[in-house]
Amino acid sequence: MLRMARVREFDTEAAVVRAMNLFWTRGFEATSVRDLTEHLGIGQGSLYAAFGSKEGLYQAALTHYRDTLADAALADLQAGGDVRAAIRTMLVERIRIAVMHGGQGCLFVNAASERLPQDGPTQKAVRDALAVSQESLADVLRAAAARGEVSDRHDAQTLAAFLVTFLNGLLVSSKVTPDADALTPLVEVALGALD
Repeated sequence: MLRMARVREFDTEAAVVRAMNLFWTRGFEATSVRDLTEHLGIGQGSLYAAFGSKEGLYQAALTHYRDTLADAALADLQAGGDVRAAIRTMLVERIRIAVMHGGQGCLFVNAASERLPQDGPTQKAVRDALAVSQESLADVLRAAAARGEVSDRHDAQTLAAFLVTFLNGLLVSSKVTPDADALTPLVEVALGALD
């Protein structure tokens, strides 16, 4: 007698989004498989069948974060217009998102702080996402320097690395001081590097 495979009874994409939010708020270690199954409304067997493990679901959550929130920030930068204003908007928006819910921070920064250097897959996911952000920002800065919108006194790659590092530090600070009004003035200081 042939047995048909069971059809997955839940939306895996919605489960990844819900898991991402749980990991983002609690972190990897503080989120148990039981927490995940209760939050997602699925059984443990379904979680393992769909994602292989808690770690597999975590990697799916990091990928979703990169493909949605992180990529949206880059898309706004690449849209053109006033580069200085676009960078300011991107930094201020990242602060706003980071201080939501009492300072949940950035999922990538949280992952790096909690899981690195021991967790190789998370290290690769975070490193790759930061490299893409830095390279995209460098491309925007090169084009802006060629148009005379920003100074060319700094190499675009170095300036992009500085801005990404500044943003990551700002996101860590947002966990200590989840107050956008206190953190936003720091953006103007960082923008001075474009002069």
